[in-house]
Amino acid sequence: MIDFRYHLVSLIAVFLAIALGIVIGTTALNGRLVDNLESQVSGLQEDKRTLEDTNQGLQARLDDVGAFEEAVAPSLVGDTLTGRSVLLVLADDVATEVVDEVSSLLGSAGATVTGTVSITEAYSDPTVAPSLESYVNGPGVPTGVQPTPSSDTGELVAGVLAQVLMTPPAESGQPPAAQTSGELASVLSALAGLDVLSYDTAPTERADFAVVLGTGPLGVGGDADATALLQLVTALDTEGSGVVVAGDAASATGGLVAAVRADATVSAAVSTVDNVDTAAGRISTVLALPAEARALSGAYGTGEDTEPAPPVQQ
Repeated sequence: MIDFRYHLVSLIAVFLAIALGIVIGTTALNGRLVDNLESQVSGLQEDKRTLEDTNQGLQARLDDVGAFEEAVAPSLVGDTLTGRSVLLVLADDVATEVVDEVSSLLGSAGATVTGTVSITEAYSDPTVAPSLESYVNGPGVPTGVQPTPSSDTGELVAGVLAQVLMTPPAESGQPPAAQTSGELASVLSALAGLDVLSYDTAPTERADFAVVLGTGPLGVGGDADATALLQLVTALDTEGSGVVVAGDAASATGGLVAAVRADATVSAAVSTVDNVDTAAGRISTVLALPAEARALSGAYGTGEDTEPAPPVQQ
């Protein structure tokens, strides 16, 4: 008769056999898995090295293209703005080297940069609006400046600024708004006193064109900032011979360039450039100014629905 001890020994033997089979099977399987994983890792490492080599090659080619564009830029823009003047307006904290390079290329085109004015965050701050409205509707504005008929503070300020900063094109038939540098200095000083703009050296004469430079997304003001800046861009264009709004890729996705391109009315009147941080973008910025004088506005750069460069007059 088979007793309990026999059953116990049999069960133990079965479990030992199962355990041994699992160990042997797992060991064999693990060996194949490890080999397979090592092969995949080696392949990925090789792909990584190939991509790094490709990236380095593309970067080298890009550097060569950039160096070439830098070298030929003065020749490409030469004499396109001879005898004309340009105002630089900084809508954000634009890198100093970008401002300097744009200024230098404008000089190569034969233009005179009348000055650089920086717009501060307070420009669109609703808490500053009452002070701005009081100024533009008060006796402090030069007699030659006629405030824009509007109840909107942004339009009022933009109109006053544009009249003293820009020269109407000869064909417009409009008389110049500010006849003396004193009137220009008076307006800039008053607005600087309200902290809505700043400048290192104030412009002393009006300009034919304006280049408005932006970078990155709009500030904390968001829509308010966009509205105020679009009003300023529109006023500068109305009073002068043309405006180009230039920024970087980030500005074209959530900044001033994007705001201009999203507004059908403004984008039809002024040109935009979304790669001013490159030599190609700076060339486009300068060449877009004489195009603006011919009423040819466009979107230039590398973004969607843009052209690589403005048309050049033959």
